[in-house]
Amino acid sequence: MSEDTIRLVMIGLILRRRWRLLATLAVLGALVGYGTSLLFPPRYTASASVLLPGQWDERELLTQVEIATSSAVVDRTARALGWQDVSPAELRNRVSAKTTDGNIIKISGTADTPERAQQLCDRTAQQFVAFAARIAGDGTDPEAPTGPDALRQKVLETSRRITDLANAADPGQTVESVQARTALEKLRTSLEEAMKKLDEAESATNKAGLVVMGPAERPTGEAPPTRMQLVAAGALVFLLLGVVGHLAAARMNRRLRTEPEIAAALGSELLGTVDVPGERRANRPQGGGPRARIRHLLGIDTRWDVPTPQASGDETSRRLRYQRVCARLRDRLPQARHLLLVVPDGDGAARRAAAQLVAEAGNDPAANPASGGGDPVLRVVDVSVSRPIVPDRDTESGALVVLSAGSWTAGELAGIAGACADGGHEVVGVVVAGTVRALATESAGPPPDEAAPAVAARGHATGEPV
Repeated sequence: MSEDTIRLVMIGLILRRRWRLLATLAVLGALVGYGTSLLFPPRYTASASVLLPGQWDERELLTQVEIATSSAVVDRTARALGWQDVSPAELRNRVSAKTTDGNIIKISGTADTPERAQQLCDRTAQQFVAFAARIAGDGTDPEAPTGPDALRQKVLETSRRITDLANAADPGQTVESVQARTALEKLRTSLEEAMKKLDEAESATNKAGLVVMGPAERPTGEAPPTRMQLVAAGALVFLLLGVVGHLAAARMNRRLRTEPEIAAALGSELLGTVDVPGERRANRPQGGGPRARIRHLLGIDTRWDVPTPQASGDETSRRLRYQRVCARLRDRLPQARHLLLVVPDGDGAARRAAAQLVAEAGNDPAANPASGGGDPVLRVVDVSVSRPIVPDRDTESGALVVLSAGSWTAGELAGIAGACADGGHEVVGVVVAGTVRALATESAGPPPDEAAPAVAARGHATGEPV
């Protein structure tokens, strides 16, 4: 697993280098969202408000909300509507209620058409008001509101009559007079308690007088999620999944990126690093077929996590790196006449570096084997990483591995080293090729396979050992 921190620059790199794939995923997600909208028919929601007169605390309001969505109210609503295609259980899932500012309960109903949504909301509000009135014991007698007032007047008249009787009683201190006055006071007290209870009952009756604040408005738009919302959500989800998938793959990437790790995996010594001018065609794998064309169309035939090539020097400075590698190779194996140049199959940068290395080794004036000095003759061999096989040892004195950083895992490099050992070749060194951006004044030049002879011809004129 890579220990590199995931930064915003990585997300920008994904969006820039994988925009074709991400755009395809977004379109696919939009199609999935559209298909999902076809499975779920459109819904419409209407709302009606019910006013609760009087003083209500928060707990009482929550209780009324539960009553509005209870099975007792919804079942009565279902019977009043008489819909054959909707069961009372399903109807309970389509009705909701909540409290708003003030003593107002907002009741909402959802149905498959605007007309049905309006009917469901109105019927639910009416059944809720009727059920709440029934719980509170509110009658339908038009004289009921005036009954408590008449009773209150009767009680006041009785209280005054009791006062008159108490004053007219014998003012003496006889037992009979005291008992009469005591009985009258008890009667007055009982009447006062009855009036208090009557006031409380009247307050409860007034509190239960719920009022529907007008009919529900017919909805003009679909309830969320709408078809457009599902399409947009599908596109966004697939786009995010694509980005997260790239980040997860980068996090789980175990390809070796540093020269010491590569040399340790091959069990040899690093002889140097060389620069290869980057070419888009060189970065793409060879081969054709429908799958290759699809990969090229989606932009996934090249790696996105390759660092942006840095600007390089001129051709002379790049050739200087190759000449130093040849010098280190000559110092390490002064008697070697032939070496095998092993390049992993599919590593375009390494293949071009190997061709340049062969050209530089052939330009050495002391390369004549009869003179006993000079660079060894290099023979390039492409080795498959999945099933590495290296030719058996003939005249070669060892193998030199050329590869690019960040392209292969430790297990793959260990397989190449094992294939070299099976063929009787000792890995005498490792050369790491890095892609750079050539200067604007330099021409792109011919393809790598055709560029080696031309570079060798120029190297004989300008390249001197350093």
